Amino acid sequence: MSDLLIRNCNVLNITIDARAFILYEHDILIGGNRIEAVQPTGSADPSHFKQVIDGTGLLAMPGLINTHAHVPMVIFRGLAEDVTIEQWFNDYMWPLESNLQAEDVYWGMQLGLAEMIRSGVTSVADHYFFMDESAKAVEKAGTRALLGWAIFGSNGKEMIERTGKFISDWQGAANGRIRTIMAPHSPYLCDDDYLRACVKKAKQLHVGIHIHASENMDQTQSSLQKRGLTPIQVCEQTGILDGHTIIAHGCGVLPEDMPILAKHEVGFAHAPKTYMKLAMKTAPVLQFRQHGIPVGLATDGAVSNNTMDIFESLRLMALTQKQESGLATNMPIPEALYIATRESAKVYGLPDEIGALDPGNLADLILVNLNGIHHQPLHSMTASLVYNVRASDVVTTICDGKVLMQDGKLLTLDEAEIVSQVKAGMQRLAQRQPDKRIQVYNP
Repeated sequence: MSDLLIRNCNVLNITIDARAFILYEHDILIGGNRIEAVQPTGSADPSHFKQVIDGTGLLAMPGLINTHAHVPMVIFRGLAEDVTIEQWFNDYMWPLESNLQAEDVYWGMQLGLAEMIRSGVTSVADHYFFMDESAKAVEKAGTRALLGWAIFGSNGKEMIERTGKFISDWQGAANGRIRTIMAPHSPYLCDDDYLRACVKKAKQLHVGIHIHASENMDQTQSSLQKRGLTPIQVCEQTGILDGHTIIAHGCGVLPEDMPILAKHEVGFAHAPKTYMKLAMKTAPVLQFRQHGIPVGLATDGAVSNNTMDIFESLRLMALTQKQESGLATNMPIPEALYIATRESAKVYGLPDEIGALDPGNLADLILVNLNGIHHQPLHSMTASLVYNVRASDVVTTICDGKVLMQDGKLLTLDEAEIVSQVKAGMQRLAQRQPDKRIQVYNP
């Protein structure tokens, strides 16, 4: 007897050559945590399954992948509005984060995970503090996560060892749903020796690196003035690019950086709403992909994005790349969906496991209701996914073969308890004391 049958759904098929089409009225068969088959409805006997979900009228697609977030930052949502990037860091975010306690991260992570489950995100690459608390929350939620404990050069080498212990403790936990990664913050807050020490620890533990670099053009120009090197060149010289590397943002990447990046196993996490909100311009996604550099969708943190909605990132990516290039034909729908699925899986580090509903892949998938008035008349399901869909259109979320939300009801997390716990700390967490900021933004 197999575990789960999703019966009579439509299935989004994204091919490895970036074509997108719909398989109508198909069944998805799941055994354990893997997809066993995707086949026309009627050939599977529902009585042979422990659980059957009726997918009639719904679209099945791969679970979404958030390739760069600071998920517990949702506890500060709405506290840094209409400010410059310098003010955002120095006057708001880093003073606010001086209030953080381990328990805040545990509940904040649950809050963000609940929001992501509701919006169809099954995997997240998270970069934050007190990450053992985040790991506990992921274990409870049932999602997939690549967790990096954010560290600064000012934390000292002992923090690299602390991070190493976190990696050793949690790598492969929760039936493999939790993976870990080294997470030095950035070249401007970690000197070369510190970056090299992080690389050494990552190689010792056989993990990759998740880092912010060339976030905007000001950072790149500052690095060139101070050192004669771009942040990407610093990353190459210090070994940051030697293994699997996720670079957040890259809005300041220069043309001369592209050949460097193309030589390495590097992927960029693209969070367009943050770039628009903080007036950072946007990342050269089209140029990255022309050089064979993969791009994954991301939300960044909720203090610069306000939501954890990857569908919103998908839509904004497509629109901003058209706008920046001046060509409406750029970033066509199949390419945008490919980035949201298979290419995000590559950036995340599991290109052959998630991001596609292929037999043998991990059973991470969502069911989306495209029957709402905002989708009608439904001439194109793929167009609706990029330009019409709302997070609330996701009705069922499955990760690792386990149903985390069904028919809009969360099954693994208690939303009322989470909201109560987060609200209890609101007043304390909202105190801004710039003299206690955890870092200073001066790239």
